[in-house]
Amino acid sequence: MPLQTVEPKRLYRQIAEQLRVLIGKGEFPAGSRLPAERDLARQLGVSRPSVREALIAMEVEGWVEIRTGSGIYVLDRSTRTHGAPLPPAEWGPLELIRARRVIEGEIASLAATQARRKDLDAMRKAIETMQASAARGELPLDGDRAFHTAIVEACGNVVLTETVQTFWDSRRGPLFMRLGGYFETLKSWQAAIAEHEVIFAAIKAHDGSAARAAMHAHMDKSHARFSASWRRAKTL
Repeated sequence: MPLQTVEPKRLYRQIAEQLRVLIGKGEFPAGSRLPAERDLARQLGVSRPSVREALIAMEVEGWVEIRTGSGIYVLDRSTRTHGAPLPPAEWGPLELIRARRVIEGEIASLAATQARRKDLDAMRKAIETMQASAARGELPLDGDRAFHTAIVEACGNVVLTETVQTFWDSRRGPLFMRLGGYFETLKSWQAAIAEHEVIFAAIKAHDGSAARAAMHAHMDKSHARFSASWRRAKTL
C-alpha cells in the first residue's frame, strides 16, 4: 500500500485525541464530568496549560462544555450539531504567548534603540485607542494589535513584522478567541493597558534592557491570566 504523509501533531491535539477515544469507549459518558485539569495533567504527564488548550479545542469541536465554577462536562454528540474541526496548524494560545515572550522581548529591546518620533507617536496613539475602547466597555483588541505592530515596525525588519502579524492572525483564531471569552474582561484589559504603558515608557527612554523586561513581564502576566483557575473566569 502507498505510504501516507506523516504530519507531526501538536501536543494539545494529542491530548484531545486521547480524551476523545476515552469518551468514545464510554470511559466518560455523556453528562459526566471529566477529571480536574490538574489531575488530567498528572495522569498524562503533561503541563496544565497543554491540558487547558486541549479542553478548549474539544469545546470548540463540540465534545465538552466548560462550566466555570463547576467543571468540564461531556456532551451528548448524538443530539447536537458538532462543532467545526480545528485546522491542523492551529496554534495553542498559551504556547503562542510563550513564543511571543521570547521574540517580542527582543523586538522591544531593538525598538528601544531604533524607534523614531513617528514610531513613538504610533505607539502612543495605539495606547490611547486601547484606553478609549476600554472606556466604551469594549475589549481593546484593535489598539493592542496596533501597539505591538508599531513596536515591530520600529525595527525596520520585514521578517520580524510579518512574524508578529502571524502571531496576531493566530490570536484571532478559534482557540484563542474561545479561551479569551472566559478570561478576558475589562478589568484584565485595564491591567494589560498599564503593562503596555510600561513598555512604551522604556522604549521612549531608549532603554533596551528595560523594554525587554517590560515585554517579558507583560507576556508572563498574560499567560498567568489565561492560566487562572476556571473558578476565577470572568473575575480577573
